[in-house]
Amino acid sequence: MKKVFLSLIFLGIIFFGFAQQDQKICLLVRADDMGSFHAANVGCIQSYHEGIVRSIELMPVCSWFPEAVKILKENPGCDVGIHLTLTSEWSNVKWRPLTHCPSLVDQDGYFFPMVWKNENFPPCSSISESDWKLEEIEQELRAQIYLAMVHVPNISHYSIHMGFDGLDPKIGELVDKLAKEYGLEVNTEGLQYFVGWGKDIPIEQRIEQFCENLEKLLPGKYLFVEHPAEDTKEMETVGHPGYQNVGKDRGEVTRVFTSEKVKQVFQKKGIKLISYSDLKE
Repeated sequence: MKKVFLSLIFLGIIFFGFAQQDQKICLLVRADDMGSFHAANVGCIQSYHEGIVRSIELMPVCSWFPEAVKILKENPGCDVGIHLTLTSEWSNVKWRPLTHCPSLVDQDGYFFPMVWKNENFPPCSSISESDWKLEEIEQELRAQIYLAMVHVPNISHYSIHMGFDGLDPKIGELVDKLAKEYGLEVNTEGLQYFVGWGKDIPIEQRIEQFCENLEKLLPGKYLFVEHPAEDTKEMETVGHPGYQNVGKDRGEVTRVFTSEKVKQVFQKKGIKLISYSDLKE
């Protein structure tokens, strides 16, 4: 009888712990596209050191990957994900695959700009318009995973650049298979998307809108994804048809992520910042 009583107490403590967790507001703030530009590398790590970012996504195919690796090695406490990439969207800078995959590239050997057909781009500018081969996608994704994990051993997860895994169920199944094989799976069940400011909010009003939306959060687990960078001369050259003010846009993301006003709302509401590593644990 005594053992039964003690077991009930133990189960009660566990249940109380879970109940307490359910009453918390947990927010995973993810910074995408580290490695794409020097300005992105600076913005991502600044948002981690001085702001609310806890997970950073690394792009192995990009020009500034070596610098990103150096920065991340200097910050071993930062949660890192592999940002798998099969597109090269910007007009003035292009990325190539790590492997020979002719069905995934244009006539110059660069990744196509888009995943799906886009009216802002000429015909045949997307993966969806190509005769893509699943085996080529697999070999390329394996190469990206390998390169990232060799240089940043503490990688915990993966993410998808521009959502190419939704192009076809076979691609989604392939990505799931690779995640299991390389130990990059994360249980995101119950993780809800948080709308920080929405598409129609002027850049200058983002901090205010972000704070207002944080105030409305109810207990639960949330994910917010954005692309911090510095607004520099380098970023003035970055853009594509339909999206030209990239430097200003992403510079404002960094401002939001490092805002003292935003951090005060976190403290006031008791919002807990989490990472993908936390979800794995």
